[in-house]
Amino acid sequence: MTAESDERTAAVATDPATGDNDGTAGDAAGPGGPERPLGSRAPLFIRRSRALHVSWQVGVFVLGLAIVGGGIVLLPLPGPGWVIIFAGMAVWATEFVWAQLVLRWTKRKVTEATQKALDPAVRRRNVILTAIGLVIVGALLGYYLWRFGFVMPWRAGMG
Repeated sequence: MTAESDERTAAVATDPATGDNDGTAGDAAGPGGPERPLGSRAPLFIRRSRALHVSWQVGVFVLGLAIVGGGIVLLPLPGPGWVIIFAGMAVWATEFVWAQLVLRWTKRKVTEATQKALDPAVRRRNVILTAIGLVIVGALLGYYLWRFGFVMPWRAGMG
């Protein structure tokens, strides 16, 4: 094996942007750079004491639960329900690996959906479908006005 082939092997095996050498460089790094390692984000002095760390985790869980619960309440009401739910998940993700994995999956899916929505063919299809929908709504509104005039349905039988 020559020095030139060693350099080519090293260039293929290691991604200089992330340092990954397992061939999955794109999996661990998102648009903002490499992802943070999984695990607790509690301060070191809290992680050193088991009792203090468990108390911290209970507090983080209760706080996240309150935020997620508030978001769930706001889902049928006017308000940013989903944003608040994801904020609660972000609170949980400061301490719990499962929440970190859920947020990573969610971020990946949102990024994929954003890229798909920016595709010119998809945008063209959405514009065409919106135009067709507006034509149908306009036709139904025109028919209603032709048939009943400008009378609201709840006043049609009165007077």
